[in-house]
Amino acid sequence: MKIKRIGLLPLLGLICLAGCGAQTERGDTLIVDAVGREVSIKRGSYKKIVCIGAGALRLFSYIGDVCLLAGVEDIDNESLDSRPKMFDGVARPYFIANHEAYANLPSCGVGGPNAQSAEAEKILSCNPDLVLSEYEDADKASALEQMLGVPVLTLGYGSKGIFDEKVKNSLTMIGKVLGKEERVEHLISYIEAQKEEISAITAGIKEEDKPNTYICGLGNWGTTNQFMTAQNYENFNVAHIKNAVSDLKTDGIQKIDAEKFASLAPNMDKIIFDAAAIKNIKPSFVENKELFESCKAWQNGEVYLEMAYNAYYTNLEIALANAWYCAKVVYPELFQDLDIVSKTNEITEEFLGAPLYEQIKAYPNSFGGYQKIDVEEFFR
Repeated sequence: MKIKRIGLLPLLGLICLAGCGAQTERGDTLIVDAVGREVSIKRGSYKKIVCIGAGALRLFSYIGDVCLLAGVEDIDNESLDSRPKMFDGVARPYFIANHEAYANLPSCGVGGPNAQSAEAEKILSCNPDLVLSEYEDADKASALEQMLGVPVLTLGYGSKGIFDEKVKNSLTMIGKVLGKEERVEHLISYIEAQKEEISAITAGIKEEDKPNTYICGLGNWGTTNQFMTAQNYENFNVAHIKNAVSDLKTDGIQKIDAEKFASLAPNMDKIIFDAAAIKNIKPSFVENKELFESCKAWQNGEVYLEMAYNAYYTNLEIALANAWYCAKVVYPELFQDLDIVSKTNEITEEFLGAPLYEQIKAYPNSFGGYQKIDVEEFFR
């Protein structure tokens, strides 16, 4: 489905918001980045770019051309023997689409969740004229900028995945820097149209007709399992899905204890496992079948698998496909015509220019892709 482009509102005056720029007397553009720093950039002039930190290269890949990259982190270069490999079994669509190009680029750092600082010497060796960073520390970004002598623009994702304002601001910043505003406008308009469509389809459902749905296995910088869940989960909010978890002290991805899980189990009408957790849930099921079998959804065959969307930060296109899939799982009568394979391919084409569902599905930690789980077969 092609989405009609929706124009972004122009900004007036010299007020500089995140992701938007104001002209200086020198003709440069000032951008306020994700950590509140004013960065002076020359729009569309950059030819040698490096992306550092979790997810920076992904965001660039949605907007920019790989020929502009001067280096990549080792985690994204599969030609190296010695590199972080903790995400190799998890699909990262930006990597699938561009891995051959990344393999031919020099290193700008190790990368990965265990490398939490920029490696200035490696970055310098790539001789970049711009650094896009996801290390969200203003002082360190300024220090790195002084050391390198080139702009360092910090990006951000936020906590709400594909629908977070920080994502839109980061994409807008990249578009401004690269002179790709039209591309960004199209992508943001597409995301908004998808969100509005899901929300509109599900808006009229009465509260008493909403199944209690438990989402779990959400990745968050570490190992995840059946106890890792979230209340106020944004994909559920967009699709008007009633979350089985609603009385935790804080929002966001977090772990509940086994007692809490057991107390929720009789009221879990549906369960959606994120594929990121399956490798840990399978042995847990063998050890404690009774805990799982106490779940209403388990007893009624209402257990489903969504794609893993967090791997070196958020795969935005998978997060968007998951929003559609969750809506279809919970309200199948409203989404009878939705083919999740076709929808996922549509989304990856919008983000990365290619239909990638079959390649995503083929990764070991996708466990066969979107599906209703036969629990006795799947977990034995």
